[in-house]
Amino acid sequence: MPKAEPVAGNTDRTGTRVSAASASFLTFCRVEKGLAANSIDAYRRDLASFSAWTADSRITGFPTIDDLRAYLDSLYAKGLQGRSVARHLTTLRNFYKFLLEQNLVSVDPSEFLTSPKQWATIPKFLNAEEIGKLLNAPAVDTALGQRDRAMLELLYASGLRVSELCTVQVSDIERSLGVVRVTGKGNKQRLVPVGASAIRAIEDYLESGRPAILKRRSSKFLFVTARGGRLTRQAFWKLLAQHGLRAGISRQLTPHVLRHSFATHLLEGGADLRSVQTMLGHADISTTQVYTHVVRGRLRRTIDEHHPRA
Repeated sequence: MPKAEPVAGNTDRTGTRVSAASASFLTFCRVEKGLAANSIDAYRRDLASFSAWTADSRITGFPTIDDLRAYLDSLYAKGLQGRSVARHLTTLRNFYKFLLEQNLVSVDPSEFLTSPKQWATIPKFLNAEEIGKLLNAPAVDTALGQRDRAMLELLYASGLRVSELCTVQVSDIERSLGVVRVTGKGNKQRLVPVGASAIRAIEDYLESGRPAILKRRSSKFLFVTARGGRLTRQAFWKLLAQHGLRAGISRQLTPHVLRHSFATHLLEGGADLRSVQTMLGHADISTTQVYTHVVRGRLRRTIDEHHPRA
């Protein structure tokens, strides 16, 4: 673990201790914990906000519990909702855990803070008809259309995060077994089953679409651009929005909507929550429990269909 230099006393310039320790913490997250770039960027933004507030408040040393409460209050004052404030608090808790391990603080004041109350929001998802229209939106008589069709099919068939989808390599697809090897958050790998429809779309793309796009160039990534590089998250967001409009889906369409659709349709079909957790790559079942609205709906139907007094 990278060691941060202890700083004695509170004589340093305002905010510099937090800034210096933040840099060490981010290095620790990248090197030791192996967190994904997106997670590290989120930590960086949160800690930059915290460091700036510390400097503006002329707080020397590391903020105390009263300081942390004042900081969270300042986030509410800026108009942030409970979910966003909770994310900032999670960053602070991980940061102070690191400080404690590095002996830069003797107590962790963040453990005494209560997480903001969050109202559970039901994830947005597409129904089966909308999914069918979206998957048929790309023109498969073109190489790029074959690529887009394969990406949409794989995304819906596996529930991958968009960052996972864009980094899938050709060698990660086991077509004979119908599984994809996924490297998720924290560089954790998992095997996710892929249905026959998605496998066929990928095979068609590998046979003609991908070679036509690469034009004799080589790439280890499955989904590539005309320049030979892998398709980026931002590019896929744009493509998804375009195909959504072509399919007649006017509401906002994001990769997470397809991920939610995957999970929702599995649960509607009778899958158990633990299996869905494994396929989504959630470290904690509480993250997957956002889909319990589906389970509750299935229980309601079970009562209506089978209870003699329903």
